[in-house]
Amino acid sequence: MAGTISRIRLENFMCHSSLHIELGDHVNFITGQNGSGKSAILTALCIAFGCRAKSTQRAATLKDFIKTGCSYAAIVVDINNQGEDAFKPEVYGNLIILERRITDSSSSTILKDQHGRKVAHRKDDLTEIIEHFNIDVENPCVIMSQDKSREFLHSGNDKDKFKFFFKATLLQQVNELLETIKDQLNNADSIVEELEKSIKPVMRELDELRQKIKNMEHIEEISHDIDNLKKKLAWSWVYDVDKQIGEQTVKLQKLKERIPACQERIDRNTVLLDELKKELIEKEENVRSLAKKTREVHMMRKNMDDSITEVVKQKVELEAEHDRHTDMLGKMNKRLRQLQAQLRDFQLQHMQHTQVEASQIEEDIQNIQSEIDYAHSNITRLKEDEKEFSEELSGILKSISEITKEITENDKKIQDLKYETDDLLQRQSNKVTAFGGQRVLNLLESIERNNRRFKSPPIGPIGAHLQLASDFWSFAVDCAFGNLLDAFIVSCHKDLQTLRECAKQVNYNHLRIIVYDFTRPRLNIPDDSLPATKHPTVLSVIQSENHTVLNVLVDQGSAERQVLVQDYEVGKSVAFDHRIRNIKDVYTSDGYRIGWTSVFRSYPVASGNLRFSRGSVQTILPPNKRPRAGRWCSSPGERIAELKNEVADFQRINSEKRGQKRKLDHDRCNLEQKITSLKRKREPEERRLANKRLQLDDAKKASAENNSHTAVDTSELEEELKHVKNDIQQKELLLQKANVRLTAILREVDDRKAAYKTFMDSVNDEAGPFNNASSELDLAKEKLEAAQQEKTHYEGVMRNKVLPDIKMAEEEYAELQQLRQDYFKKASIICPESDLEVLSHVAGSTPEQLSAKINRLKLRFDQESRRYSESIDDLRELHDQKEHKIFRKQQLYAGFRLKLNSCQKALDMRWNKFQRNAGLLKRQLTWLFNEHLGKKGISGFINLDYKSKVLSIEVTMPQDASRDTVRDTRGLSEKWA
Repeated sequence: MAGTISRIRLENFMCHSSLHIELGDHVNFITGQNGSGKSAILTALCIAFGCRAKSTQRAATLKDFIKTGCSYAAIVVDINNQGEDAFKPEVYGNLIILERRITDSSSSTILKDQHGRKVAHRKDDLTEIIEHFNIDVENPCVIMSQDKSREFLHSGNDKDKFKFFFKATLLQQVNELLETIKDQLNNADSIVEELEKSIKPVMRELDELRQKIKNMEHIEEISHDIDNLKKKLAWSWVYDVDKQIGEQTVKLQKLKERIPACQERIDRNTVLLDELKKELIEKEENVRSLAKKTREVHMMRKNMDDSITEVVKQKVELEAEHDRHTDMLGKMNKRLRQLQAQLRDFQLQHMQHTQVEASQIEEDIQNIQSEIDYAHSNITRLKEDEKEFSEELSGILKSISEITKEITENDKKIQDLKYETDDLLQRQSNKVTAFGGQRVLNLLESIERNNRRFKSPPIGPIGAHLQLASDFWSFAVDCAFGNLLDAFIVSCHKDLQTLRECAKQVNYNHLRIIVYDFTRPRLNIPDDSLPATKHPTVLSVIQSENHTVLNVLVDQGSAERQVLVQDYEVGKSVAFDHRIRNIKDVYTSDGYRIGWTSVFRSYPVASGNLRFSRGSVQTILPPNKRPRAGRWCSSPGERIAELKNEVADFQRINSEKRGQKRKLDHDRCNLEQKITSLKRKREPEERRLANKRLQLDDAKKASAENNSHTAVDTSELEEELKHVKNDIQQKELLLQKANVRLTAILREVDDRKAAYKTFMDSVNDEAGPFNNASSELDLAKEKLEAAQQEKTHYEGVMRNKVLPDIKMAEEEYAELQQLRQDYFKKASIICPESDLEVLSHVAGSTPEQLSAKINRLKLRFDQESRRYSESIDDLRELHDQKEHKIFRKQQLYAGFRLKLNSCQKALDMRWNKFQRNAGLLKRQLTWLFNEHLGKKGISGFINLDYKSKVLSIEVTMPQDASRDTVRDTRGLSEKWA
């Protein structure tokens, strides 16, 4: 059984040097002579469980318990931790080892698991275990020492006996707690009263503001009149422009009447122009025919001039070409003689060269090659060192990357754990927040405010109306239903709309609402519709006092067809091996779903996951991660402590990893400096090697050119000499042909000049008729030009006088229209035109008159406003601000008062329960006391008065002839003795 003591070990404690006691599962008796250390064992248990030395009444300080002559004392207590009431079995296992060590200067407490590994050492951890197993060593009903027994039996004071009873039954602890709460509520009530009184001065200020605003309303009436006049002024500008538009329309009509007279003159000249143009066309046709003949003559003349010019040009070109060929032939002969002399001199000079230059080049090549080999060896060595450092740097960078990745993953885990911790802390204050957070609390308050609007009060969230038969399935049920647990249930569509409005008011978006008949009885599911398996279903592990909630979970969540299993292997067997009917999904205790989309055959993959396949469908399930607490977790405090420990562990690991990363960064910087130094040494060597290789190539080229220089130069001179001889022969042939062509051209020039003279004599006889026709054509053109000028004059009048005036008038009309639109738009912004009917029409008022009236009212408004330092708008704004502030404070203080009333109501209910439990304990004490006396054949009674805080006992002994009544426990002890 969890919480029982299985072993006690004492070392150097009081009279015991080394004591080991094995205790049974039930009642244990320890016997021995006086002074043998029986009471020391009981004292050791009190000290081990945190009792102070003075409370044991055996010593003043803890060091007094150390055996004389020893430097320390140790107490080791083994506590069983098996069964349903086990305390953190995943941490401590089946056994909790409590070790208390005492020295002259200090004391320590260590908690270990069943394997002896240290788990905790803080006093809070020990207190948590004591509260879990309800071990109160200072309660005399738990541990009754000799001193306490003697004190109780020898006490004749009824008040002392009452204190003993009050403390032993834990009524004293509950009474003190309720008294503390009562004092705190009284203090809170006084604070709220002070806050409520603090509003009254502000309320008086608000009343003063209202009176001041009322006195200033006549100034607002003047302002209102000014606004109305501004509206009239805005529309008076519109009506004034309308008047100008009417005048401009009359002017435009008069200007358009000038167009027909001017157009008649233009049309008459247009007809005259058409007649003159026909006459001009006839005369032009005649002149054109004569001109055609004249052009043909001129063309023939021009062709003859061109042919003579061409022949003369060819003559000049042939003469120039003849002279050019002659000069070129002379130059070629001179060049031929020079080349022949140069060839002879060149052959004599190159025969005198020796082999000294060739041997010098070979020696230079050998020296350069040795320098190249030395530089190449240095570069190879530097590259090998650089490669070695680069490989080491690559390994360090890889380690840094892995550490950084691990730190990032741990930070993410820390954030997840903190988020889960905050969620659990919120659940501790109110379990409803597990199904929607703070939003659901706001929504419930809104539903309470609008309760009358609902036909039936909504039910929700669904998860808050459920209880689990066992916390073991908490996470599995949570995963099976998902966000269905956050949903609300209403009875009709109207309630659905009302609930959506309430959710919108508190910004609860996407709230799931289910419409269901609340009058429908609990669903009766036949056995043949349930899965035929021994494993529980979700419906079998959930409980609810509201049958509508269970019906919705069956209809919407298929709770009766979702099976719960302990682990994945069992779930796979249930889902796939046995082919059980009526199964929708299978959920493991850690929340993994195994459905019909999973597949039959399973095998591991490289990532460490499990893959299941059947046919062409495959599903990969991740390996089991750390399970989080479900939303029905019954001990969130333990889970919060676990999460905080995990966060501390991850933070410690991250701190170590960051230290490793800093060391690797330092090593990386050193390696990068070494690699940079090697590169600075290698680059000059590479440049030197490249320069030497270029020098070697130049030397080899010089050697090759020296060997072939003589033969190449001689062949070039001979080739050039042969080419010059061929050019001379070609130029002589061209010169002969040019002489023949020059002679033929000279004869052709003479023939064409004689033919040109004969043609010009015949042309002069045909020029008379053409001159007469040209004169008649000029006269027709003058008449046409005069008619055209008259037409142009009237067109100019139309274009420059009539039409521009009309256009200007139209532009002014358009500007007035645009101005009216602008005035209309501005006036419409100030007020609609329909409002003028209420203000009286403004057609009889000019803008100037209205402006003067507005100025007079503004002057009066300014005079009245000087009487007050603030405007009425500022006062109204200040009034609204204060009124809103007071309203918010009233709401806030009303909320405080409501919560205080709720707390006071809860306190009164707990006081009633406390008094009822105290009365029941009194009855139980009386019954048990009388039953015990009856078994002994003794008569008497016990009186317990909570009001007077006394406990008195009266007993009449049957063997006492005096039949005196014994009221003192000491006398009672003597009678029994």
